Amino acid sequence: MVLLRGHDSNPWDLGVWARLQDRYDVAALITRRNRYDVSSLAIEQRPVTALRDLLPRGAAGELVAGVVGDRYLRLREALEGAAIVHAAEIGSWFTPPLARLKASLGYRLVLTVWETIPLGEAYRPGRVHAGRSDVLAATDLYITPTTRSRDALILEGVDPDRIVVSAPGIDVEAFRSGVAKESVEDHLVVSPGRLVWEKGHQDVIRAIAAIDRGLGGEVGEKPRLLITGSGPEEGRLRAHAAELGVGDRVEIRSVPYAEMPAVFARASCMVLASLPRAFAGPGLSDLPRNYWEEQFGMVLAEAMAAGVPIIAASSGAIPEVTRNAVPLFPPGDWRELARLLVDGPLSRPPGTRVEYDDELVQSYSLDAAAERIAAAYERVLALPSSSLTQSS
Repeated sequence: MVLLRGHDSNPWDLGVWARLQDRYDVAALITRRNRYDVSSLAIEQRPVTALRDLLPRGAAGELVAGVVGDRYLRLREALEGAAIVHAAEIGSWFTPPLARLKASLGYRLVLTVWETIPLGEAYRPGRVHAGRSDVLAATDLYITPTTRSRDALILEGVDPDRIVVSAPGIDVEAFRSGVAKESVEDHLVVSPGRLVWEKGHQDVIRAIAAIDRGLGGEVGEKPRLLITGSGPEEGRLRAHAAELGVGDRVEIRSVPYAEMPAVFARASCMVLASLPRAFAGPGLSDLPRNYWEEQFGMVLAEAMAAGVPIIAASSGAIPEVTRNAVPLFPPGDWRELARLLVDGPLSRPPGTRVEYDDELVQSYSLDAAAERIAAAYERVLALPSSSLTQSS
């Protein structure tokens, strides 16, 4: 069984497969320019080379890869002998080659699809939609984390019988046991996620500044903000915090995934302020249009396991994932976020825990997710060869 995620292999997505190693031989293909630390990933990691690995680091290399198209090199060799190849997304640069190699290598193709917006071909970038029909025809089984993403696939033309809804898993006990070693004396708000515009960190900074100026209501103690992650918006976020007068109470740093339970243990609140993201097409008359919204939000499951109060934007799949268990605000409404912080977590003693429905929390456990994935794999492996889809 071979897992592919391009340059985005990470422990929070792939960690569940460690629970399946007693049933399957599992290996993940890891590129040289993989964006995340996978040292804690307890499955076999096979180094592979992609075109992007050979290009210069930084914007110049990204531009070249975007123009000519990224690809795995010697992909056929990496997939030989696989019974199942499990990749992600219709529009990933690495999925069309998997569809084309499937017939000759004889594997079953499983695709996890997080997308919650049915872009079709009309609204999908040109390079991406070029291989869309091959992927749709060749995929034997789709796994979606939410019913929202399932419904988007149905609009893309996928037979509902080829879709399984299976939420991802987190180490519930690790996050539940991450208790602060000492008493928490001040309010800490945590905003986790990659440092990109669509994660909404800038709105959390604005909410903290609004609280400073009394715009969210009366608060006894001004909170600190910790933004955990890395990415291209770091400099802009630091500058924005400084110009709003809260730079001394806003910390931005990358945190290893294994250390996130300890971060949540000291938090008075976790905020996920996701925003819809737009892009413009290649034509001069093409206007920006939404193509991404929050597709799940693994940090929601992690914070619930840790008992951390959560405030989140009502973006994409967030309402489905939280199941009315947390207060939501319209994406981008930093004033409402400030009010919810003041009236909620900041009105209680620092570090106060809340209890979430245990059935909900356990539904996002690694064990539960592993059982769902295993059932999906057994289903696709049981398909007779004559019923398997073939690439066009």
